[in-house]
Amino acid sequence: MANRASDWLRQAERDLEKARASQRDARHEWACFAPHQAAEKAVKALHLHLRQEAWGHVVAVLLGELPLRLPEGLADKAKVLDNFYVATRYENGHAAGAPFEHYGPLQSTQAIEYADEIVEFARSRMAGAG
Repeated sequence: MANRASDWLRQAERDLEKARASQRDARHEWACFAPHQAAEKAVKALHLHLRQEAWGHVVAVLLGELPLRLPEGLADKAKVLDNFYVATRYENGHAAGAPFEHYGPLQSTQAIEYADEIVEFARSRMAGAG
């Protein structure tokens, strides 16, 4: 079977583009969810590149399952992104209010920044760096 790691990484990069577009459109809930997706797909790409299977949606766990040394703080940044997986999309993710009422530029900027670091980590390891 062909290794589809590059397909997963390319989709991760596209998800980050979607996050930036959503942020420009002030759709901050999506600008927080899409970075989670980008990070998840990038880490799964790296697992595939290493000929490993990866299951689940918790980016911090997926990173921890890699047989690689992680940059300082990367797992903690993944934990921040993991908080955006459900609550950004579902009305019962918060005690009250629609998801879009709970997110703004502060959260989306942080989410995009953290996902960008995770995508870059995966990209560099897949390219053979470090």
